[in-house]
Amino acid sequence: MSENAIVVEGLRKYFGEVHALDGIDLEVPEGKVFGLLGPNGAGKTTAIRVLSTILRPDGGRAQVLGYDVVKQPDAVRRRIGLAGQYAAVDPNLTGRENLRMVGILGQLPRSEVMPRSDELLRRFDLTDAADRPLKTYSGGMRRRLDIAASLVQRPPVLFLDEPTTGLDITSRNELWELIRELVSDGTTVLLTTQYLEEADRLSNRVAVVDGGHVIANDTPERLKSQLGSTVVEMHVEGADRAERAERALAGNIAGHVEREAGTIRISSDEGAKVLIEALRALDGDGLSPDGLTVREPSLDDVFLSLTGHHVEDGDEQEPVAAGRGRRAGGRS
Repeated sequence: MSENAIVVEGLRKYFGEVHALDGIDLEVPEGKVFGLLGPNGAGKTTAIRVLSTILRPDGGRAQVLGYDVVKQPDAVRRRIGLAGQYAAVDPNLTGRENLRMVGILGQLPRSEVMPRSDELLRRFDLTDAADRPLKTYSGGMRRRLDIAASLVQRPPVLFLDEPTTGLDITSRNELWELIRELVSDGTTVLLTTQYLEEADRLSNRVAVVDGGHVIANDTPERLKSQLGSTVVEMHVEGADRAERAERALAGNIAGHVEREAGTIRISSDEGAKVLIEALRALDGDGLSPDGLTVREPSLDDVFLSLTGHHVEDGDEQEPVAAGRGRRAGGRS
């Protein structure tokens, strides 16, 4: 069984009346991807900033590789890499110059700076663009360089705060593959994301965060299995017809029924049976669906079931602390 690279107990962080973290508990095993899933304002970025020593918590405790983030911040910084939502690299320098600068500032031995920079440029498929100014890079290239910069000192723990925000699907898939490669080499990754597919495909375990609380913590497979093996979605046009359809289905079929506007969602372990029962129940009330989908549960279904809203519905930004863009992993 893996040791835990990160341990969080009762962690709290307040910004005036805003409880960004209100007593969260987490354990992240070594060599795994742990996903923090939630909308903007849920507390994900605040958690990353506390764990990377950018913010000081107001309560609780947190350790990274056995080092306390408050009592031993220098030891923590020497063992982590951080790539945030916004690239922490200089757009006027070339890709190669950026990586060398990070190595020098992080006090990597000068004999290692150039070889390590060249190695990362190759690994992240940036060799051809290595001597171009960063401002000429595409969004996907900039993001790859930012992650490469967080790895210059070979940190065993990597924090990725919404690393694929704003990227197209091709660039996103490329970054997913890079993250898998890092984990296969033994890196522990704590990943925050609003993209449910990203959490589902990358994470060995997922904590669902909402309003500063962890409201679920399990593997993606187990979280989805709690809803049953099948989700039936019926679209019914018109508010009155949708309400009638919900009443006709609730309590009359072998599944959990919930309605969101004109969409009625039924979760069940008996997919074929519940579909037949649902159509019969609607027909008995003189109704029929205007659209019908049968699929497996997703993490979006899990989040909606737990919180009553979709993950993308959150639009409150977490408070921004001084120090954005600070590069962890240095010895300074």
